[in-house]
Amino acid sequence: MEERIAIFPGSFDPFTRGHESLLRRGLTLFDRIIVGVGINESKRTEQSTGQRINALRRLFATEERIQVEGYSDLTADFARRMGARFILRGVRSVKDYEYETAIADLNRRLTGVETIILLAEPQWAYISSSMVKELKHFGKDITPYIPEGLEYE
Repeated sequence: MEERIAIFPGSFDPFTRGHESLLRRGLTLFDRIIVGVGINESKRTEQSTGQRINALRRLFATEERIQVEGYSDLTADFARRMGARFILRGVRSVKDYEYETAIADLNRRLTGVETIILLAEPQWAYISSSMVKELKHFGKDITPYIPEGLEYE
């Protein structure tokens, strides 16, 4: 039987408990998940791409079914290059759903890669990386919103 590989793409600046929830739930569907840290030079990030990749590699060092890689090409092309037939995405709201379905249709047309969308768990649906960055900027404790063990400076 062919290995079911998915990519879980994002900027992950920072990687939140919502992201972690989706990734761990995705492991019940896929044999292996490649976390794709997107390199987007036009997007302002708190941490460099290398810092985010290294932090996630340390966080998941003991999970052999999770691999972390950076990429700067189209997500669908990254998926094909990695041998993945699926893209794992999460949605928190109707707005997220509309955006994700449009991108999923485009990715399927471009490369045949299918997108699997999981609904955010209610306790994490309000969390976004932008929110966590803003809280950190104003000196608030962000530990409830990021995975235990994640190094985010």
